[in-house]
Amino acid sequence: MALEIERKFLLPAFPAALIEENVLKIEKEQLIEQTYLALHEDQELRVRKIVDLASGRAEYTHTFKKGHGIAREEVEYAISEGLYEQMVAKHRAVPLFKKRTTALWGDRVVEIDDYRQIELLVLEAEFASVAEAENFDPPAWFGREISSDKQYSNKKVWADLQSR
Repeated sequence: MALEIERKFLLPAFPAALIEENVLKIEKEQLIEQTYLALHEDQELRVRKIVDLASGRAEYTHTFKKGHGIAREEVEYAISEGLYEQMVAKHRAVPLFKKRTTALWGDRVVEIDDYRQIELLVLEAEFASVAEAENFDPPAWFGREISSDKQYSNKKVWADLQSR
């Protein structure tokens, strides 16, 4: 199982000025539709439809994650559109929608998730090791760190949408 190591931050505003100044270089923009199929303690099973906004091309994934905090085990693989549609239709849940902007900041890739159903902007930075993640000194514009704050986890946001 692969280890996903990331830190998350509550971005106070979309960094348009940094993009204009070429401090942040946009690599791609995607619309993500995400549905959880099962949640149990520190484990989650989800499917995603990911549409590239430049090409309109869609891809579909099935993901298992285990753990909390900055390092979690993850298995993710591609699935067909048909299988994705079957799982989503069977589950009958409200999907979570977010626009993801992937950008290069110096030599680091960051992902900015702009949630569509709620007012929330989250920046994620991935790392090669836990030590690298722990030693990373984020700039002020990243905002408050929320890596271990379950209130902002995708599965919590998704679960809250189900009760609306």
